[in-house]
Amino acid sequence: MNADYIDPRNGSRWRGIGWSVLLGVLIAAPGCVRFESRPLSSTANFDSFQARSLADPGLRRFFETNGMATSWPRLEWDLQALTMAAFYFHPDLDVARASLDLARAGGRTAAERPNPTLSVAPSYNTSMGIPSPWLVTAALDIPVETAGKRGYRIAEAGHVTEIARLNIGAVAWQVRSRLRRSLLDLYVAQETQVLLKNQQEVQGESLRLLELQHAEGAVSAFEVTQARIAADSTRLVLRDAERQQAEAQVAVANAVGLPSAALTGVTLSFAGLIDLPSEIPVESARRQALLNRPDVLAALAEYNASQSALQLEIAKQYPDIHFNPGYEFDQGDNKWSPGVAVTLPVFSRNKGPISEAEARRSQSAANFNALQVRVMGDIERAVAACHAVSQKGREAEAIQSNLVTQEKTARAMIEAGEISKSELIALRLQLSASALARLDSLTRAQLAFQQLEDVLQSPFGLPASLWQHPIRVAAAIP
Repeated sequence: MNADYIDPRNGSRWRGIGWSVLLGVLIAAPGCVRFESRPLSSTANFDSFQARSLADPGLRRFFETNGMATSWPRLEWDLQALTMAAFYFHPDLDVARASLDLARAGGRTAAERPNPTLSVAPSYNTSMGIPSPWLVTAALDIPVETAGKRGYRIAEAGHVTEIARLNIGAVAWQVRSRLRRSLLDLYVAQETQVLLKNQQEVQGESLRLLELQHAEGAVSAFEVTQARIAADSTRLVLRDAERQQAEAQVAVANAVGLPSAALTGVTLSFAGLIDLPSEIPVESARRQALLNRPDVLAALAEYNASQSALQLEIAKQYPDIHFNPGYEFDQGDNKWSPGVAVTLPVFSRNKGPISEAEARRSQSAANFNALQVRVMGDIERAVAACHAVSQKGREAEAIQSNLVTQEKTARAMIEAGEISKSELIALRLQLSASALARLDSLTRAQLAFQQLEDVLQSPFGLPASLWQHPIRVAAAIP
């Protein structure tokens, strides 16, 4: 018989195998993810940023979603409202949320099971035509993971996802902290201008009075010159305060994630910004930090992830099983064969990776303990600073109150002719300088208090019911 002859029955079997492989590919194809292009344009991003404003309809929905529904547009924007706007607009939170999405994708990867492998190896024997020159071998490799490896991978990925989620809380706090500092700088700049303008007015009265007295020969030219220098210095300081206000206004907008023009015409409220706690319980602050700081909880999640990684490496000591059922069409004969493949742990028992995983777990534990100690020290220093500046603030407040009383008394005395106008002006200048010193003390106290809140990474006095979980308001941002 001709060597090129192919048995139709055997040829149909070969075609059947080919069609089976093709059918399997066609079945799997619809489930494949297709690429979707998303061009990124710096010009479009710039235009989008410049168009941002506090009247954004999406921002209103975000407020309503987080239980802050109110009249819209808002008449005033305080620290709380601006913080929510920053959680909506600030790009740092977009980066943190993208990291969380990446971690969640890693969790889906960890949960996937290995695919079986189908291999087909046809061959043609040109020296044989009967019964068939074809030799077709088909093998299926079905991997089966053992010792709970998939579960340990899923657990490790879950801890990594928790770290990314906690990082959103840490970033949200950084956003809020920068906003609070910028808003405080704006408040101080505005108050400084008010006090300096008042001081400038008093210095002007004093200078005019001294010029009259100098014309009458009552005072020397040196005293007039000194008063003029003081007035000029105040005018320069006032210009500097105006510059600081302009910079602080831009800083507030940047801290929210808006262009500076977006705050034009917006009424900012400083209510609650300058309030200080009457007392600072150290133990309460310590517990709040340990149970609420995102980085502390993230360090604990990192340790748990290292635990799962160690369990996975230990499980890898036990080889996976590969079931290898096969089919062979051998020159007209159908041959079926079961098969099992196991890697023999003869030369390697995964000791090296296990040692590395154990070392990483020990490192994570050391990092967690070091972070706790560092946090405790930071809390002690922040509380001590708060006590010190608060005491100074109370003393400045007492001095200011005493000078206000003296001014009232002096005004009554000048009406009675008991003191001169120059003495009243001198007292008013002293009162103005005291008011500036009081504002400086208040600013330092607020900065120390903010440092304490930054150490806690949460608002001081957070209710105990929330200590068990970090702030999650940013995680709800779409």
